[in-house]
Amino acid sequence: MTRRISILGCGFVADLYLRSLQAMEGIEVVGVYDRDAARLDRFCAHWRLPKKTSLTAFLADAPEGGVILNLTNPSAHYELNRACLEAGHHVYSEKPLAMELDEAKALCALATKRGLLLASAPCSVLGETAQTLGYALRKGIAGTPRAIYAELDDGFVPQAAYRKWLSETGAPWPYEDEFRTGCTLEHAGYYLSWLISWFGSVRTVVAASAETIPDKTGTGPMAPDLSIATLFFETGPVTRLTCSIVAPHDHSIRIIGDSGVLRCDAAWDNSAKVTYAKRMNLRRKLVESPFPRRVKLGRATHPKVKRWGAAAMNFMLGPAEMLEALEQDRPCRLSTAFALHMTEVTLAMQNAGETSGAQRMTTRCDPMEPMPWAR
Repeated sequence: MTRRISILGCGFVADLYLRSLQAMEGIEVVGVYDRDAARLDRFCAHWRLPKKTSLTAFLADAPEGGVILNLTNPSAHYELNRACLEAGHHVYSEKPLAMELDEAKALCALATKRGLLLASAPCSVLGETAQTLGYALRKGIAGTPRAIYAELDDGFVPQAAYRKWLSETGAPWPYEDEFRTGCTLEHAGYYLSWLISWFGSVRTVVAASAETIPDKTGTGPMAPDLSIATLFFETGPVTRLTCSIVAPHDHSIRIIGDSGVLRCDAAWDNSAKVTYAKRMNLRRKLVESPFPRRVKLGRATHPKVKRWGAAAMNFMLGPAEMLEALEQDRPCRLSTAFALHMTEVTLAMQNAGETSGAQRMTTRCDPMEPMPWAR
């Protein structure tokens, strides 16, 4: 059976989805729309896709039972996600789901009322690396987890050559929009989704955020470029998560257990190594083994995508999971509750500022069912 998707937005990230689509089987793009006609023409010509000339035509022609991928700029997510849902379509939204929590809650309530799926990127939580770490946690390889340190620092981006960053079809990296949206809303989900999938709901967020680099390119106001959060889960270890476009590049996650440390150094690589370093006493010194062993699942996982730019991720794992859930009439791993809770935690980090203190979350979700090949 051919599974059908429609694509809304042909900017920088859309090429990453189409490159990932080349690795997948049985998924057909039936319509594409972007308000920029020249960008729409170039994108559709390159990937040989059918274009729609208006949002009205795009929504009217989107097939029943298919999924719309909303790949537009974050400031348009709420309006366009709502339009897609009101037209009766399942939606997979690039992050964030919405820029305000009340808007995200309204979208989720609408999806639930209409009996529609509403999911949010990122989908690396369905990838081999995240699933391998989840497997290691369930097997107790490092013992009971006591604390987690996770970093999503991308270097001093305002000094990077970002004006030269172009997608495969020539779309520029949307640096002004990125600086206004903020690295936390853009990137926190890469580890938040993993953490929530393993442990379920975050009970309390204690965070701080700030704009540390003034005078970025573009018109303001600009979002914080640094956030640091301590996450208290309902049933999981205390976690520290940092996001910045200031600190030197570091995408590592360390899960500290009773008997040692599980580690991964590349959040944006579906095939990144997961290692376990056993803790031991050498004479009078407590150390983790300098020769960590690699943790592997030992079975076939999912289609992989070669590295392009900073990432080696299959961006189509999320839409594929939605389509499969619809086809099999089962709950989708990327549930509406999952998307809403991740959005609330992310916004709590982004908007923390200097004095917000402890923030109690108002939404919740259960841990995610592992992928069949990771059980």
